[in-house]
Amino acid sequence: MVNDTTLLLGLDGVSVVRVESLADGTRRVHLTTADEAARACPSCGVIASRVKGPAVTRPCDIPYGERRLEFFWHKRRWWCREPECPRKSFTESIAQIPAGAWITARLRQAAGRRVRDAGSTVIQAARDLHLSWPTVMRAFRISAREVVDAPLPKVTVLGIDETRRGKTKWEQDPESGKWHLTRDRWHTGFVDALGHGGLLGQVEGRAVADVLAWLSTTPLTWRKNIRHVAIDMSATYRAAIRTGLPDAIVVVDHFHVVQLANKMLSTVRRRTTAEIRGRRGRATDPEWKARNRLLRNREDLTHEQFERMWNPLLDQGSIGQRLLTAWIAKESLRTLLALARTSAVREQIGHARWKFLTWCANSDIPEVTKLAATVDRWWPEIAAFIDTGHHNAKSEGINRVIKLVARNAFGFLAF
Repeated sequence: MVNDTTLLLGLDGVSVVRVESLADGTRRVHLTTADEAARACPSCGVIASRVKGPAVTRPCDIPYGERRLEFFWHKRRWWCREPECPRKSFTESIAQIPAGAWITARLRQAAGRRVRDAGSTVIQAARDLHLSWPTVMRAFRISAREVVDAPLPKVTVLGIDETRRGKTKWEQDPESGKWHLTRDRWHTGFVDALGHGGLLGQVEGRAVADVLAWLSTTPLTWRKNIRHVAIDMSATYRAAIRTGLPDAIVVVDHFHVVQLANKMLSTVRRRTTAEIRGRRGRATDPEWKARNRLLRNREDLTHEQFERMWNPLLDQGSIGQRLLTAWIAKESLRTLLALARTSAVREQIGHARWKFLTWCANSDIPEVTKLAATVDRWWPEIAAFIDTGHHNAKSEGINRVIKLVARNAFGFLAF
């Protein structure tokens, strides 16, 4: 019989008889079996008709509210009436509480999902759910296996990026005396960059062979469905994609292009200060005061902030001229990248590219010229970003989650 209290608990197959309130605030819930199928023998399936005796178990379930629930399941042990059945007797069981189980199936699933989906540590999930560490760890392994064994979702834009984990481990060959890398601190992650598939896989290493090894484990039809691959400016990943996904178009993430321009600007500032002033930058130097504003986007600077950066540098002669020339090159590159997702025509893109390359060529600054050469060498991939607008932000976000989980799991031991 199902009553309102049973519906509130959500446990099918049992009925609430009464509820006690203990002195410590715990609510003791007495249950009886309400499902006739619980009388079926687990071995032969024959419905039993003769009771052997009573039995009481205390299964643990998901916490409700601020006070704990303590279940007392009053069930019966039955004689199996099938003469050929090897099992002579059995106790009642339901789907959520199998025979011999001391926790409900949904509590076990909730424990695994807390670690798998919510980013909780095993020990924290065990404390919250009043379980032991081994129980939660086993639940997490079962829950994680559901994700690992699940088929890959349909992906049209694949994101590939590396993340650093742990320490590099080397071992020496006792015969030759040579050292061999046994554990790489760099890992390569594969992400659904456009959909909701999240992290698709991760392998140790970031060489071409490591990327191809993971791609070889995926179905051919899945690989043929990939139209674009978003990466940072890594020649290794580009070579791997051309081999493993020859029909896919490589897209360079614009964040890394701007990051390269900012690194160029910082290098110019340090080198110019060292050459002209003969020392490292100091807090009293105008170029040192403007170092953060030089790296910010022009549209993010107020009129006053821009003047405090521009005018002092303009008064510094060759130091300021070099920095402002490099800053204009960086902003010209950002103007070119900003044409993405604007339906810009080829002539507009070509004109913005020509302005950037011409300015860099006339700058007579080695770092600026090198930036222009790098952009020109990667232009097909940058042009693909401007055409599609695809980026690798999801890979960067998942890398951040990986690092957070690794910090939380510091000292984590396999069980």
